[in-house]
Amino acid sequence: MAKLNTPKGTRDFLPQQAARRNYIFDTIRGVFDTYGFAPIETPAMELTETLMGKYGEEGDRLIFKVLARGEKLKKAVENNKVEQSSEEALRYDLTVPFARFVVQHQNELSFPFKRYQIQPVWRADRPQKGRYREFYQCDVDMIGSNSLLNEVELTQIIADVFEKLGLPDVAIKINNRKILQGIAEVIGEPEKLIDITVALDKLDKIGREKVVEELATKGISTEAISKLGVLFENVSLESVSEFVSSSEVGLKGIEELKNVISSSEKLGVTICEFDPTLARGLNYYTGAIFEVVHPEFSSSICGGGRYDDLTGIFGLKDVSGVGVSFGADRIYDLLLDKELFPAQVGLSAQVLFVNFGDKEAAQCQLWAKELRSARIRTEVYPDSAKMKKQMKYANDKSIPYVLLVGDREIEAQEPTVKNMETGDQNVMSIKKLIEILS
Repeated sequence: MAKLNTPKGTRDFLPQQAARRNYIFDTIRGVFDTYGFAPIETPAMELTETLMGKYGEEGDRLIFKVLARGEKLKKAVENNKVEQSSEEALRYDLTVPFARFVVQHQNELSFPFKRYQIQPVWRADRPQKGRYREFYQCDVDMIGSNSLLNEVELTQIIADVFEKLGLPDVAIKINNRKILQGIAEVIGEPEKLIDITVALDKLDKIGREKVVEELATKGISTEAISKLGVLFENVSLESVSEFVSSSEVGLKGIEELKNVISSSEKLGVTICEFDPTLARGLNYYTGAIFEVVHPEFSSSICGGGRYDDLTGIFGLKDVSGVGVSFGADRIYDLLLDKELFPAQVGLSAQVLFVNFGDKEAAQCQLWAKELRSARIRTEVYPDSAKMKKQMKYANDKSIPYVLLVGDREIEAQEPTVKNMETGDQNVMSIKKLIEILS
């Protein structure tokens, strides 16, 4: 019999893991709610034509395509066109499906439209630590407004989320694609902007030498690559401003970036850091771009930016949007490494009633109903098994309190409460127990 396993880059989640993931989702969702964003959902699959061509050449290669079925597949095999037969694909991210959603439902939405979406995405990537083939994104976007107030609001959302998750020492790396466009103009390679951004996006993964090699293979001149060296040094916003001073679009990017950083600082967000090499390889970004990093984690844990006309490819022109995506799986790994999950997260129940028999179980069910009404997570052991087995069950699930109910407890209408951590036992009323646990 073959060894059971999940596909590469995918995982099962045990109860405690699932509870911890829900803690992340709930924390992020709570922040989104406070800023007035509304939830939406889109299908796991999109039409292949909806996704292809939106992420650049490298992104397109990572899209999971769903093969045709039945007669269509048979004909595709006969004609050696299996891959071309795909009409659907698993979504690569949540942003392009969101653009499709906005265009399709434009008459049902009020603009500017503020949405959040917490759903899985799939990429045919090489699995490694912090990088999976199936993973969750927590996206927040506002569309239908060009105002930089939206970018400033995003920096606040990022700061609030990581503060609540116990990760205030993150940094928001920030740049602007207009600045990169200006740099491409200044070095004499304006038509190579996409090649430059795709290569720069790999700087933290493959290093400066490999980035230079890739730029050369894309036909960028040695002189232009040499001028790009300014980006690899520890440069300031002022020095880059001087570098792009001959580019109108570059200076526009500088102006926008200064506005976002200074406005964010006035609102207490002091973790924004200009990074001239930040490129975000996706083709649809046109303005501000963000990446959130933590000093103890190798990959970014949040990223996004401004896209001026993503809906235009679906027929709705001149509708600008901006958003960021929180990588829930990477955040999970970071919180786990740093032991930052609250102790109570993952506890399936706070109270377990031991089952001594039908008469006792009937009373336990009545008291359990009271506890549950007070939002105290409560279980009644379903069988009148040996005490050792029931106590082991409580220990295995880290249930902190076990309630013992026999004839004396029923007569007094007060169960015996055992603290599983200290071993102390006390007789008390259900009302008293609710006061303690609420």
